[in-house]
Amino acid sequence: MPVSTTDSASMTPEELAKLTRVPRRHTGRWIAAAILVLLVGFIVSAFARGEINWSTVGSYLTDRTILDGLINTVAMTFLAMFVGITIGAISAIMRLSPNPVLRTVSLAYVWLFRGIPQLLQLYIWYNLALVFPTLGIPGIAETQTVDVMSPLVATVLGLGLCQGAYTSEVIRAGILSVDQGQIEAAQGIGMTRLLIMRRITMPQAMRVIIPPVGNEFISMVKLTSLASAIQYTEMLHSAQNIYFVSGEVMELLFVATFWYVVVVSLLSIAQHFIEKRFSRGYGPTRSSRRRPSIQSGEATA
Repeated sequence: MPVSTTDSASMTPEELAKLTRVPRRHTGRWIAAAILVLLVGFIVSAFARGEINWSTVGSYLTDRTILDGLINTVAMTFLAMFVGITIGAISAIMRLSPNPVLRTVSLAYVWLFRGIPQLLQLYIWYNLALVFPTLGIPGIAETQTVDVMSPLVATVLGLGLCQGAYTSEVIRAGILSVDQGQIEAAQGIGMTRLLIMRRITMPQAMRVIIPPVGNEFISMVKLTSLASAIQYTEMLHSAQNIYFVSGEVMELLFVATFWYVVVVSLLSIAQHFIEKRFSRGYGPTRSSRRRPSIQSGEATA
């Protein structure tokens, strides 16, 4: 007969030993899984029967032009995120500073660059020569802006500065998540603000900072595709250069899709291990996740 968890609490160990645990039947899960499998199968079948030359897709996966674009995409992702994280960290510290001038500058930076779309920022930086024909010190060291503001530099500035505004708020939230009592205790034993930030605040804040920054890192892989608008040779631009000549539009778009998914998958795996590294000591331990012998299910004698 069914025995509830409340009834089992009053049983002797001998009576509990005679019980056989019957797992719950998750009918709804199986139905949902079956519907999902059918839906995925329908989509795959539709593309398989569509007018797509899959042999062409396979042949272009390792094409030199595509691989060069892939390398540029990955390189731009790391460059833009390096700029974004560096500026974001400085901006977050300025925002938390008791100096009102630093706080105002940080607030203005975040307000401005979060308010301008990334594509628009790319256009502004790429066409900066229309506003400033030359850069440098007049009469001493000048250079043509058009020579400096290449598609690479414009993309790094456009994506990196915008990313820094978002990263600034993420880092600030992570710093604020640290218990103020620990900071006051560190001040009480004579630690400087810089030492407290390095030894106390940031190691604990990283647990909060890593997940959203990791997501932003993955999003940056896809945002680099905007650089094709200013002729930066990333992966989408490389695919476009090929299908403008060959006319195999969908095939080249699937090639670009494949490599985007590969890069994002690898970064997701790396993010998982980094989060695991900085989350040590938080959350349930492995032993606490073990199920007891009698749980809130039904058992039969």
